[in-house]
Amino acid sequence: MRESVIDLQDVSWERDGKPIVRHVDWQVQKGEHWAVMGLNGSGKTTILNLINGYIWPTSGTVSVLGSPFGTIDLRELRKSIGWVSSSLQERLYPTSRAEHIVLSGKYATIGLYDEVEEADLQRAHELMDQLGCAHLVGRTYQTCSQGEKQKLLIARALMASPKLLILDEACNGLDFLARESLLAGITDIASRPDAPTLLLVTHHIEEILPIFSHTLMVRRGDVFAQGRSSELLQTATLSAFFETPVHIERQRDRAWLSVP
Repeated sequence: MRESVIDLQDVSWERDGKPIVRHVDWQVQKGEHWAVMGLNGSGKTTILNLINGYIWPTSGTVSVLGSPFGTIDLRELRKSIGWVSSSLQERLYPTSRAEHIVLSGKYATIGLYDEVEEADLQRAHELMDQLGCAHLVGRTYQTCSQGEKQKLLIARALMASPKLLILDEACNGLDFLARESLLAGITDIASRPDAPTLLLVTHHIEEILPIFSHTLMVRRGDVFAQGRSSELLQTATLSAFFETPVHIERQRDRAWLSVP
């Protein structure tokens, strides 16, 4: 039997009496990597907050990494979840050195306050090399480009060896060269035998790499569709999802969207 990473059963969440997400059933198994797709305001971030236990479902049940909510210490669970978002960039100290940004991920701190062990420093350098940003060692965070900062944040999340890694619109604000460089690093991470389960949250179809075998499509708080990415990322399905005619072409096993 495969190990469950995420199990949402009939989950709804309301704010001020208004439904934000409704009746979400979603299961992610170990070994699967998922894209979570939807336009702004669709409910994607709410689902992430439910997974991390930052908000509690109005109804339904949540289980993450085999642990049903209500039976565990969520602070301990979060140590096994890495969450990379652009909002984290704004909280980090601009004068911190790049490798210290990565190292701080082991302690889940903003800034580095603990004495650094040589093994940890070596791992930080290995992760930076894996993500193609080893050249940033010694540089201050404020001198890094947006794409370089995102790579450092992913390396930072990996320092704690998470079992689940959430990439929340990781390519936001990147030019196409920086985006493709970052996506190549993500592919490398996912292809390793010790890779965490990856969730890529996006509203850009072309960012859904072949490694993301499954896709969850969210629209106005409802699950519109879920399943194999190759089956969902098609012209007819996406035209219905976006409620406007779109056209999909496939290049290098990726879907590219255009409006006729």
